[in-house]
Amino acid sequence: MNKISRQWAHAAARTGAVVALSVSATLMAASAWAADAQAFNPRPADAETQTAVADYNAGNLTSALAEFRKAAQRGNRLAEFNYAMMLLNGEGGPANVDEGKKWLRKAADANMSHAQYVYGKMYDDGEFVSRDPAQAHQWFLKAAKQGHVQAELALANQFLDGRGTTRDNQQAFLWYKKAAEGGDMTAQYVTGSFYERGGDGVPQNLNVARAYYAAAAAQGDPAARLKYEQLSAQLRESHEAKPQ
Repeated sequence: MNKISRQWAHAAARTGAVVALSVSATLMAASAWAADAQAFNPRPADAETQTAVADYNAGNLTSALAEFRKAAQRGNRLAEFNYAMMLLNGEGGPANVDEGKKWLRKAADANMSHAQYVYGKMYDDGEFVSRDPAQAHQWFLKAAKQGHVQAELALANQFLDGRGTTRDNQQAFLWYKKAAEGGDMTAQYVTGSFYERGGDGVPQNLNVARAYYAAAAAQGDPAARLKYEQLSAQLRESHEAKPQ
């Protein structure tokens, strides 16, 4: 393991659980989020899409599938996305992976950030498609540039690991920080680790590191709480040791 790898091994370990999430789990979660139209599509949903969302939430999956299909055929990208999710998960009818991938790609090409993220996740995990981290990287980048927090974290993981792109700790830090500012707990912890250690263009700053650990701790991360307490004690001792 080279020096850079050793330096950030702990940060990589923190992100491993995120990288390991299967696409199947991601797709199921995405379907469950169907009601939040604004999270996936800033354009107003048409009446049929809204009806489909209501039917989906009520458990009327066969009706929801048909309604999402009709709205998707008219170009509503939220409908394209949810229709794809239902096809891939086999909800409301038999699973149809080829059709699901086709409609997911349509939503991604329509610049829907969550569809871009999920499409990239398929290639990153190698589910429904051959694993292709470089292809995943391109889709994560598209979604991350729109502020999609999960895509920002996935992109940071790739830069840290050198998976699908050249290893670049400075780029990893940039995207971890963006995801941290977007409220992601793991990214907050890792950003704190970068500031605690310093290097790779990141100035060491224990006060800033402590603030990021505090943010992650506030979301329930026990390791972040421990790091916050350790840095608080270290900074307090440093302050007390200074001549008055």
